[in-house]
Amino acid sequence: MNRRLLTVFAFALLVSAAASAGLYRLISTRMTASAKEPASQMIVAARQLDPGSVVKEADIKMIDSPTTLPKGTLLKKEEVIGRGVIAIIFDGEPFNDTRLALKGGGAGFAANIPQGMRAVAVHVNDVVGVAGFVVPGMRVDVLITGNPPGDSSQGSRVKTLLQNIEVLSAGQNFQKDAEGKPVNVPVVNLLVNPDQAEILSLAGNETRIQLILRNPLDQKVTETKGTAVGELFGHAARAPQPRATRAVPPPPAPPLPPPPTVVEIISGTRRVQSSFAGEKK
Repeated sequence: MNRRLLTVFAFALLVSAAASAGLYRLISTRMTASAKEPASQMIVAARQLDPGSVVKEADIKMIDSPTTLPKGTLLKKEEVIGRGVIAIIFDGEPFNDTRLALKGGGAGFAANIPQGMRAVAVHVNDVVGVAGFVVPGMRVDVLITGNPPGDSSQGSRVKTLLQNIEVLSAGQNFQKDAEGKPVNVPVVNLLVNPDQAEILSLAGNETRIQLILRNPLDQKVTETKGTAVGELFGHAARAPQPRATRAVPPPPAPPLPPPPTVVEIISGTRRVQSSFAGEKK
């Protein structure tokens, strides 16, 4: 009886040992295969890339890719290298299609202009340009000051020309004065459509331009009538008064004729009346 139990126990031990060996081999095989498989990788910026620059081989690096990636993330080098940067890309940030110009679009300032839009340079000074607080991405209104053609009765006039215009860039531009010396001139580039570009070009030559900051969340366009110098002093608010004239007295009435004189003559039973016209005094 004891021998039979020992035989059964020995058989069970062999079976369990064989099963353990098989499971160990299976796990080892899978771990070895997993170690040999390269981890999924993605490309990120090796340094901060500013708008206007071109992505080069030295500007990218490879890192292990996470399980989920943001929408539009680029995974191949050929999709990134040679494209212009239109929005700042920070060190270690994945490359996204929305941060890069289209292939063949080049680099520099022109790559930041969306299709169908134009960039118009407006020369301003620090005061007119909101004391230097105009930076890319802000929204501004464009005001013009000048004398309307054919109407100088109330002096120069200011008018809101364009509203809710995006600032594409703001910086300094070096130009030469009448003597040929370089002059540092603040320049603001506004993002407009072709029709607005024509309006701004004409306004820059004929009037003085001023930029007014607005809340970027405020998209409302307000109708304005403009203001003239004469209106500031109340000339337009006062209605013209009629000129005072001296009253002329009416002509005197003609004098009334005196009443007639009546004379009554009695002769017996007969009575006769006679009237005579009165004499003028």
